[in-house]
Amino acid sequence: MWAKRAWQDKVFGGFTNSASFNGDKQVTLIWMQTLAAQHGGIWVSLGLLPANTKQADRNDINTLGGSIGALVQTPADASVDEIPHGDIETVKIYVARISEIINKLD
Repeated sequence: MWAKRAWQDKVFGGFTNSASFNGDKQVTLIWMQTLAAQHGGIWVSLGLLPANTKQADRNDINTLGGSIGALVQTPADASVDEIPHGDIETVKIYVARISEIINKLD
């Protein structure tokens, strides 16, 4: 794919989930962003301010403070039904942003 430039000018975005609040999520997204760049892709950032006030909780959007892409944190012993509401909503907003960017480029 790389040598053929098959993904040149394609739109890329990413999210990651880990059990720990840090869990190296930023490093994972930077790796994805670098891969997209190596393929000549267009990376879409999250585009949201972080919810980083004292009143913020896990139901708020972007409580983990992502900027490159969406961050999700789920305890290791939790089911998918236990992903925090704010993380799910953050991913939904991010997917909508990616879709908007794709539509603008068409």
